[in-house]
Amino acid sequence: MLIFSVLSNRFAPGVRRYAIPVFIFAGVIGVIIPPVGAVALLIGGAILWFFRDPSRQPSGPGIVAPAEGRITVIREEGEQIRIGIFLNVTDVHVARAPIDGEVTQCTHREGAHRPAFMKDSTRNERVDIAVTTSDGPAEISLIAGAVARRIHPYIDNGMSIDRAQRIGHIDFGSRVDVVLPPGYTADDLLITDGQKVRAGESIVARKTINN
Repeated sequence: MLIFSVLSNRFAPGVRRYAIPVFIFAGVIGVIIPPVGAVALLIGGAILWFFRDPSRQPSGPGIVAPAEGRITVIREEGEQIRIGIFLNVTDVHVARAPIDGEVTQCTHREGAHRPAFMKDSTRNERVDIAVTTSDGPAEISLIAGAVARRIHPYIDNGMSIDRAQRIGHIDFGSRVDVVLPPGYTADDLLITDGQKVRAGESIVARKTINN
């Protein structure tokens, strides 16, 4: 069952805010109208599933995916490459650091709440995290979607981050981008458009020997 399948997972912050009221409602209404209580119980289990936060380890050297989802953006921006990952509602929504470094700026920006898979989602509410790495500057962006209304960064200015470390969570549907440090080229990418990746585990880029 869904509820039992999430018991072995840790959960992202915010799970109590959504899950506890639903389970309380399920317990109360279940005495009066059992079918409604059963539905509410399933909804509570689905919320637990959404906020799950399983352990992840990088599958090898290189830059790891900052989020679990599907690759929807691979774009050159000057001397750097942007990789965008769309998170479906069924994906794990805990974001992870793609590379070791130091956070130089963590900025929250208000914006729209368009579907995260749309091109205009770049104008959505977001948190941009500038990181200094041994290979140069990088950036991670946590972008809210149409349903997502809360972005929870776990880090702040001046903090050191380790590759695959948890760095934030977005409630209900979102997108996470990473702008690779300068020096990474298309030849270093290990992913393709539409590919499914796992946060903190899948390797999205690795410098070739020639670099």
